Amino acid sequence: MLQLPTDCLNDIFEYLEDDKITLYSCLLSSRLLCKISVRFLWKSIRNYNTLIACLPNESKEILYKNGIIIISILNSKPPMFNYASFCKFLSIHEVYNNIKRLLNKQQSILTQDMIYIVSQEIIKLLMFQVSSLKKLEFFDLSSKQHTIFISYPGAKDCLSDLSELHCDSHIYPEFFYQLSQICHNIQTLYISFKKIISNGLTDLISVQKNLKYLCMFQYNECGDMTNIIISLTKIPNTLIKLNIYGGSHYMQLSFIHRFTNLQELILSFSNIQSFEEFKKLQYITFSKLQILKFIHECPRNELLIKFLENNGRNLKEFYIIKSNDSLNSAIIKFCPNIKKLSNGLTNNELETLKMFFISCKYLESIKICCEGDFNEKNLLQVVAKYSPQNFYELILTYSYNAQSELIPEELESFFVSWANRIPQRLLSLIIVGNYDAFTLNMNDENKKIIEKYAELCIIKEKLIL
Repeated sequence: MLQLPTDCLNDIFEYLEDDKITLYSCLLSSRLLCKISVRFLWKSIRNYNTLIACLPNESKEILYKNGIIIISILNSKPPMFNYASFCKFLSIHEVYNNIKRLLNKQQSILTQDMIYIVSQEIIKLLMFQVSSLKKLEFFDLSSKQHTIFISYPGAKDCLSDLSELHCDSHIYPEFFYQLSQICHNIQTLYISFKKIISNGLTDLISVQKNLKYLCMFQYNECGDMTNIIISLTKIPNTLIKLNIYGGSHYMQLSFIHRFTNLQELILSFSNIQSFEEFKKLQYITFSKLQILKFIHECPRNELLIKFLENNGRNLKEFYIIKSNDSLNSAIIKFCPNIKKLSNGLTNNELETLKMFFISCKYLESIKICCEGDFNEKNLLQVVAKYSPQNFYELILTYSYNAQSELIPEELESFFVSWANRIPQRLLSLIIVGNYDAFTLNMNDENKKIIEKYAELCIIKEKLIL
């Protein structure tokens, strides 16, 4: 039987990485496929009993001396593989929580010290065995002791090529300081900002040479972000995705002007004051910007329109809670290549919907807000008649008091019209319900019609409550 080269098999398994069923089936196929599939399955820790069995004798002795008896150690055969060496993703809090669950089943008396000791021996093993960790998650475990793993033997080599970090802001400063000495090429950084913001975090941010994706969450009683903003002004212009979830907090946004290579900008503030500094951004050109989302509040109309005038041509996705005539006109005028649009358009604005369909030739998806007592008939007729050839996704979001009055004959007429379109595309109908809303698919006869045309591959339905 012809055997593919190992490099070729590795490429195939990279493609199958998320298909766990196929990977598991390869374990029993052949020695070679087993060896490769195990390596992919164990990028994340698959089994803590197995990992504990891989502990060196020195670690097992530490557990024994502390009265920690684990069945997988007593009954284990020598491991078939060096499973720890395959790990590429490490979540400190997941290690702690999984060890806690495992010990809970096996120890008659369980203390926090026991959980800590086993967790640290596992992490010590990983620091020594993993040649290049790619992703690290470290959230507060309310103990300075948990930060010492960064000084374990092998940690410097293990963490030197770290490309993704998820962390809290109030982890002990020494952790961030030591990491800043090792990791200069983090590409993805998620930070949850709490009341305390460690000084070492600014050191870590400012030494990054190739940061691509930054996601910042500000929680209640979030500390002063001034030094964080300053550290962001020191990094190169490499950022392509910036997501800020600020809630009711105020944040200086003028620093964004430095990152002219941004492809995605998501801003979530319930405090409109944060957008006062948007006036400094309205004239900046982000020539590569493709995704722009305002999750809650947004800049003043005139600022946003000017921003779209400068940056709308390459936009593929635009999200805003509520729009108006002037902003809708600006989207139509300045965003000719838009593919996905959510701008608070309601079922009462069908003429505006027609304008979007006629003017935005590449539009693929639109979100409509359904309010009050209404019949979707006219809306669906507009979609069937005016939506461009590439259109394939209709999202209907029902407000809490919305009451659909669409009858089965009208729904079927729409599906027939859609089926007759050339070229024919499968319609993704996404229905987002709400408390007290009566959506079109709650009618039993409508539900049968939806099922009928789903079986005919005319539509696919997704219900979100």
